[in-house]
Amino acid sequence: MADAPQTTVVLADDHNVIRAGLRAMLEAEVDLRVIGEASDAPGAAKLAEDRRPDVLVLDLQMPGAEPRADIPRLREAVPGTAIVVLTMQSDPRIARDLMRAGASAFVLKQAAERNLGEAIRTAASGGSYVDPRLGGEMAKLEADPLEELSERELELLRLVALGHTNREIGEQLFLSVRAIEVNRAKLLEKIGVETRPELVRFAIANRVIEPAG
Repeated sequence: MADAPQTTVVLADDHNVIRAGLRAMLEAEVDLRVIGEASDAPGAAKLAEDRRPDVLVLDLQMPGAEPRADIPRLREAVPGTAIVVLTMQSDPRIARDLMRAGASAFVLKQAAERNLGEAIRTAASGGSYVDPRLGGEMAKLEADPLEELSERELELLRLVALGHTNREIGEQLFLSVRAIEVNRAKLLEKIGVETRPELVRFAIANRVIEPAG
């Protein structure tokens, strides 16, 4: 009887000791095989493109890493490789943003021994995996779209939705017109709308302002 196919993995982490530990842990599993290691983001990208692993395990804080930009580029360059983010950062906003950017899994290093193998298998099969400690917090973020906005952003949202000009908003928030323009563009991107009418509908739906009339 032929052996079951193995899931191939590339490990990317700038700490040699951590990589060695992860490699030993994964290769103790009969269905997982590490086929390469990288210590920085450019090296991880090159190795993924050269070896086309089923899964790339990617540390967030390696030299040269810009995860929000790197992940979409990797997904385009090696669409057959799923990306598992491995990190010490337990902020659910980061997890949500990177999953939206194209990561298939988000695993905390503190729980790697328990969760990494499952995350790799899930990602390789086309599924998504988030560390159980973050799943509930991510669900709350999705349920409350205002959760991620600062007080200043909420006030900007309210003033724009009420129809104030950039100059009027700048006078109230003690910012220049240019700063308001920049912050307004960032706010639109953050809440996922493109026009002021869409922003007004968002503000009404989330009870930032009352509907007119």
